[in-house]
Amino acid sequence: MKAIVKYGDAQTLGTYGFMDVPEPVCGEEDVVIEVKAAAICGADMHHWGIDNGSTEFNSVRGHEFSGQIVAVGKRVSDWTVGQRVVSDNTAHVCGKCPACMAGDFLQCSEKVNLGLGYGYCGGFTKYCLIPGEILRIHPQALWEIPENVSYEEAAILDPICNAYKALAQESNLLPGENVVIFGTGPLGLFCTQMARIMGAASIVMVGLQDDTKVRFSVAQACGATACVNASAEDVVSRCKELCGGEDSIGLVVDCAGAPVSLQQGLTMLRKNGQLIRVGQGYKPLNFDINDITKRGLDLKGHMAYNSISWKNAIELLRRGMIRADLLITHRLGLSQWVEGFEKMASKEAIKVIFHYDCD
Repeated sequence: MKAIVKYGDAQTLGTYGFMDVPEPVCGEEDVVIEVKAAAICGADMHHWGIDNGSTEFNSVRGHEFSGQIVAVGKRVSDWTVGQRVVSDNTAHVCGKCPACMAGDFLQCSEKVNLGLGYGYCGGFTKYCLIPGEILRIHPQALWEIPENVSYEEAAILDPICNAYKALAQESNLLPGENVVIFGTGPLGLFCTQMARIMGAASIVMVGLQDDTKVRFSVAQACGATACVNASAEDVVSRCKELCGGEDSIGLVVDCAGAPVSLQQGLTMLRKNGQLIRVGQGYKPLNFDINDITKRGLDLKGHMAYNSISWKNAIELLRRGMIRADLLITHRLGLSQWVEGFEKMASKEAIKVIFHYDCD
């Protein structure tokens, strides 16, 4: 079977390739899925356009995927052939650390993701194996898809669950309060939908000039009451104006991760406001953070999701309260993978869904 793979060891970025890989062999405790839909994530884009010079196979990539079970090990009792399922992309955890004992498996220091970490293969191919070791420790690593939810919609539950945890489980948002969201990627757009569900009054999306072409209109369809172009506007003053003036912004969700978005977010918050940092950046901060102390601000780091996030996000998707289809802009065969990554890099696409087309 064909697959999008990464070359190089676990520590190096890039390079992607397209090659034949063996079909997985189902062990006694494993589950094998035929992938029906797989999506490009922002984490996949970190490796795009990089040539590390290696030809050493690392893993099949793709950690956002859904499919149908085609094989189960003889010791598997919870799953049967034919079920429609979605993986939370966890492949390995230790099962012993404080995070695992609390059921917060994505915070395990030994965590490895399917299709993202070294050694475990993901969904950018035809068949994907869910290891029995993870199902033994973390049974909710696999979820059944409701009948009225498509494979494509289920494949992007990862960012939906991230948004659910950030807004519903970690924020102090009350109905009628105002929210500013930085970043127009899937995380930001699903956070916009969650803020709408939770009864936010004003939901202001902050993006860049490139985002005005496609993503601002999608943000408004997701529930944004206004969009701010950070390339052309004074972000802090404009967001305050749109939300009602000074002391009008109680929550900022930073899905961009850049130092400037963190600085602007902290500056616009009212006293005792909250900033949840969902996105990640890799440049040092060039400003002081004393306002966190002086103004009593709550800065919360966000990472991934847990089983509560998945259970409730799936229910919201089943009921049509979350719209995954709004973000799916392109559907391509897996053989067209280069085009898919190029469209993501240019921001022409928000979510690209691959379907296996290589038989």
